[in-house]
Amino acid sequence: MMLRQRLTVVATATALAAAGLAVGTAHAVTANSRTVTASCSQAYLPLPDPSCTPGAYNPDVTQDTIGQTICVSGWTATVRPPTSYTNPLKVRQIAQYGYADTSTADYEEDHLVPLELGGAPRDPANLWPEPRYGSQPAQSKDSVETKLKNAVCGGRVGLDDARAAIAEDWTTALGVLGL
Repeated sequence: MMLRQRLTVVATATALAAAGLAVGTAHAVTANSRTVTASCSQAYLPLPDPSCTPGAYNPDVTQDTIGQTICVSGWTATVRPPTSYTNPLKVRQIAQYGYADTSTADYEEDHLVPLELGGAPRDPANLWPEPRYGSQPAQSKDSVETKLKNAVCGGRVGLDDARAAIAEDWTTALGVLGL
């Protein structure tokens, strides 16, 4: 292996370990080339592979606490993980999904269950590299998240129902809940 490749692998492994992400990396480096093995399927797009990203909840957010958490303007900023955490995770997950396009700018490290609905902020089971391109790019999900949060905070939908609907399929969540 060339020295430059070896240093890149060591630097990447060190960064992932520092971020607590070294377990289960999805690539192997051989003497002559880098081999990426996808462990998550793109077949579910625009949704994540449910075996890789099933979703996870923040235990501090319940129906009883929404008035002190998700329904408070600006609350999500208090729990949003920094890019120093999400960027290395995004790199690892892009490899796990086997995306040919590996430019991190082309993906949003998105919470399947959004922070607006009390999704777990740092749990990799709730985060995935959602493409910013395609028929339903990452930004398409944002309006669904906001409508669901408004319905929960307005008492029209229960928190558990909103979370379940968006985790199952964000593209149908509003219709499933009659919104």
